[in-house]
Amino acid sequence: MAKGMMIIDGQRVSFDGEKNVLSVIRKAGIEMPTFCYYSDLSVYGACRMCVVENEETGKIDASCSMEPRNGMRIRTNSARLLKHRRVILELLLASHNCNCTTCEKSGHCHLQTLAQQFGVRRIRFEDTRERYEIDNTSPAVLRDPNKCILCGDCVRVCEEMQGMGILNFAYRGSSAQVMPAFDRKMAQTKCVSCGQCAAVCPTGAITVKNQIGEAWRAIHDPKKRVVIQIAPAVRVAVGEAFGIPAGENVLDKLVTALKLMGVDEVYDTTFGADFTTIAESEEFLERLKNGGPFPMFTSCCPAWVKYLENENPKYLKNISTCKSPMEMVGAIFRDKYAEKDAQDGRTTYHIAIMPCTAKKMEAARPEFIHDGRPDVDLVLTTHEVIDMMQETGIQLNELELESPDLPFGLGSGAAVIYGTTGGVAEAVVRHCLPDKSKNALREISILGLRGDAPIKETTVTIGDTELKLAVVNGLANARKLLKRIDEGEAFYHLIEVMTCQGGCVGGAMTVQNPYIAKARLQNLKRYLPVTQNWDYRQGGDAVPADCLTPEGIEYSPVSQLDSDRAAAIRMMGEIQRIRETLPDLDCGSCGAPTCQAFAYDIVRGEAKADQCIVRMRERIKAYLESAEKTDCPACRRARTGGAPAFYSSIGQEAAI
Repeated sequence: MAKGMMIIDGQRVSFDGEKNVLSVIRKAGIEMPTFCYYSDLSVYGACRMCVVENEETGKIDASCSMEPRNGMRIRTNSARLLKHRRVILELLLASHNCNCTTCEKSGHCHLQTLAQQFGVRRIRFEDTRERYEIDNTSPAVLRDPNKCILCGDCVRVCEEMQGMGILNFAYRGSSAQVMPAFDRKMAQTKCVSCGQCAAVCPTGAITVKNQIGEAWRAIHDPKKRVVIQIAPAVRVAVGEAFGIPAGENVLDKLVTALKLMGVDEVYDTTFGADFTTIAESEEFLERLKNGGPFPMFTSCCPAWVKYLENENPKYLKNISTCKSPMEMVGAIFRDKYAEKDAQDGRTTYHIAIMPCTAKKMEAARPEFIHDGRPDVDLVLTTHEVIDMMQETGIQLNELELESPDLPFGLGSGAAVIYGTTGGVAEAVVRHCLPDKSKNALREISILGLRGDAPIKETTVTIGDTELKLAVVNGLANARKLLKRIDEGEAFYHLIEVMTCQGGCVGGAMTVQNPYIAKARLQNLKRYLPVTQNWDYRQGGDAVPADCLTPEGIEYSPVSQLDSDRAAAIRMMGEIQRIRETLPDLDCGSCGAPTCQAFAYDIVRGEAKADQCIVRMRERIKAYLESAEKTDCPACRRARTGGAPAFYSSIGQEAAI
């Protein structure tokens, strides 16, 4: 890696392995404005806000895409740079829906922050862009194309972190947009509702679906008994918004705040996590006894389950039949409060506070709806709860402490670590161990299952069996691991998969930026006691039967080629044939994110092959070459007018 010394604004700054000039500038204590730069994603360099000026040549370039060189002299703040940044912001605002006071991102919008920072108070340019329809079909996120600034953050996080490629650029120039293939609704795509696109979006173009209004209506309804469960990762994420150090456990203060807001009872999801651990451990031991099926996948992450449904249904049988901790608690509450509701005439309304946008999707799944009502009526994200507390004027840091209600307000240390990647696998191994002494459990904690590495592997011996375990976070990494399993390169008995980086603490609505989760992991570990799972056996089964889904998850494809299998196989062959004729550029100009998706849409009749811009160019070239050999009026116009004459000769519809 390169080493050397740079001069930044007259200050000597050394660099040692920094991949770009922007990193060196930040090392010098200068915060450069950016819209499209994230250190864990590829460099895009679209926003041009991080431009710097070379003192020797006067050249202006984006610092995110510049390699540091020894002796380089740059300025980060000059009259030219200030003018450029202000004009960029003004142009972005001119093509932006500026209803800031009612925007979901108001106060957290990076465009709004930078416009105020650089003193942009008026816009000289007229907004001539077309107004687009808002897409609210997803159960988790809302997409407003009118607020998109084309930074590409959502495109890269969806492709590079999750490997999904749901969003991509379409069209060119002033017509460019970010959209799903052929501008489909989000509900018509294979989106898993992880919400990472909303987490990185600097404006209100993609936001988490806001359900605060529904929560307030339930709380203020005297005929409803509102009970709330709080996920482990939430307790270390709420405090920062109220001046409490990041990562500090504020569960007891949060309970007090919710009671002041009018909530009747508050419980801890760790109770359900312990049930999940017990049930999952017993299922795992049963699979060891019966010889499979392996690997057994954890079922706590709803985005992961949705991914397998859409992309790899052959592994659905490998998912644990246990419900997630949230749905475990939902099933228990449904039974517990049924009799109480009949006695006092009130209806129990169950709200879950989660770090995860996919939990909104999970709560609406048909297998978790009974008698027309979901087991969990509403899911609020961490940010939504923060907004509700700020609405009521609650100062969290000044509140007294109040513990969660009993009997569902207690949980073990093994349940608390569900909030980190590797926590579920570690909890299962803890429960399966015959020796549950403190020393044995401490040995498990240093096996390497925790931590934020994308893929972790380890072995542990239970009895006479050596078990192979894997822990993955990020769907792109899960896809790599599945490929290794498919090709026979790897075998595991148990695999834990979390969609978000770092696990639930990296959930889209736990932190403003998902990459801050790495630092927060270290804070969370301070609150993890080394303890075994509780054993709830009291003369009966440990886990109620309705906390399981023994029938398994059924394959439910988003889009099906044909209900007839033979016809679908023929269409797959046609897709492959068309795919081989396409240029393999994945440029998005046709409206599809990839050439593979474009071939799929052609076969389904939703696109035409001529929409490929490369094939269109080949057609134009072939026509112009043939025009040289003929003498018809249209060909004479083509020879003299080139491509524009071609369009008028054969018709706009044929060309497009």
